[in-house]
Amino acid sequence: MKTRSTFAVLFYINRNKTKKNGLTPLMGRISINAEVAQFSAKIDVEPSCWDAKTYRMTGKSNHTVEVNSHIDKLTKKIRAYYKEILDEHGYITAELVKNAINGTGVKKKNLLELFQEHNVECEKQEGVTKAKKYSAVYKAVYKQLELYMKEKYDLEDIPLRHLDLKFIENFDSFLRLEQGYKANTIYYYTGLLQKIIRLAISKGIIFKQPFSAYSPKHEPYKRKHMTQREFDKFMQSALPSKALMHTRDMFIFSTFTGLSYTDLCNLSEHHIYKEKNGNYWIRINRQKTLVECNIRLLDIPLLIIEKYKAERTSDKIFNTKTLPTIEKNLNRFAKKIGLEKHITFHMSRHNFATLITLSQGVALETVCQMMGHKSIKTTQGYAKLTNTKVNEDMILLSKRIAPKYVMPQ
Repeated sequence: MKTRSTFAVLFYINRNKTKKNGLTPLMGRISINAEVAQFSAKIDVEPSCWDAKTYRMTGKSNHTVEVNSHIDKLTKKIRAYYKEILDEHGYITAELVKNAINGTGVKKKNLLELFQEHNVECEKQEGVTKAKKYSAVYKAVYKQLELYMKEKYDLEDIPLRHLDLKFIENFDSFLRLEQGYKANTIYYYTGLLQKIIRLAISKGIIFKQPFSAYSPKHEPYKRKHMTQREFDKFMQSALPSKALMHTRDMFIFSTFTGLSYTDLCNLSEHHIYKEKNGNYWIRINRQKTLVECNIRLLDIPLLIIEKYKAERTSDKIFNTKTLPTIEKNLNRFAKKIGLEKHITFHMSRHNFATLITLSQGVALETVCQMMGHKSIKTTQGYAKLTNTKVNEDMILLSKRIAPKYVMPQ
């Protein structure tokens, strides 16, 4: 049989700590079973009006009304904390209730409350342990959750322990049908929501995954790159203007280095160093992952650096255009030379992984390091994009094993 806890709350004044204005601090005492915890009620009282038997002020002054109202509200809050802690943990102590009153050791128990705490911490870490604008996508998910709960449940927030499978399935439908998001965006957004849930579990706020049966639908991400023939045509075709020439040169530079648009914009003189043997290297931390890239500069990117050296206005290697301008120019040029493919600047990074490195026999581990991937699994995704290397390897294998095996009669 479960034993009931003895629980009491009382208030008292400490006459030994009377202040210069004659007022005395009001204190509180929580008693649960044999344990006692004292706390400050954070209000001062007139000691001559204090009734120690009723734990209240006497009289009808404004001060009396204010103090007694404060005590009533505080008592109500303490009893609510008592019930909440006991329901959630199955046990209760005076110290736990005291901590809840003082706001210490209190866990964020609501979804958006915890989500916001996570986002604030992310912003603090941007540029230190996390890439810049890392928190932007979490803020986007937070905003959609906030809108979803308001429209579907008329709620400002929801307790984490009230989450269930239906909540995330309805959120999936909300993003898909009402917000018009595609499958891969929904997969990503619900994945970030699940990360917040794992954070709640790690903090001991909830003890099981409420969305374990949820399986979001998504399409495999297709990395796009040029074929060797397309890239050769892109490099060798005549250019009608200097602006298009600059755009093509930046695209070619990134194709031979693997730098993203942002990293290309950040590339400075101090990122380039020369070895004793005369080889030049780029050493730069990717803005997206903060992982260091070490990239050997081949002849073509070195020539491009030299070509635009006289145009520099700062320590930056290139004066880059905005990304929309570059991509507009890329597709203008592609149209002029008859390439029936939409070109994005990020395609140059995919070209580096496929055409320049993996298809030429460069090891996955080396490509992973040059591209600044956190995991070799990301690099392995590029290895599946082209069959060139596979075909070359199979030709060599065929030649090696041909003399060893004979078709049985």
